[in-house]
Amino acid sequence: MKNITPKEVEQQLNEGKQLNIIDVREVDEVAAGKIPTAVNIPLGLLEFRMNELDKSKEYIMVCRSGGRSGSATQFLEGQGYNVINMTGGMMSWEGKTE
Repeated sequence: MKNITPKEVEQQLNEGKQLNIIDVREVDEVAAGKIPTAVNIPLGLLEFRMNELDKSKEYIMVCRSGGRSGSATQFLEGQGYNVINMTGGMMSWEGKTE
């Protein structure tokens, strides 16, 4: 499983890089703040909504602390998706939120 740090994600966003970020937290958690441009697909719905993702793109998976996004990363990898887990999750995120 590939990993990326919150600092690396923030740096790439600040450089203007277009990232595909999937936040697998629950809707009420995301309401408290998410990384700008992140799309919310709660972990429990990922299996049913993975058809919304493009296998030719790279996705960064995010959750609160890194556990659920790690599970999501492993699941999607097994389905043939190009995914990276953001270690530490939103608890380690120091960048902007919306």
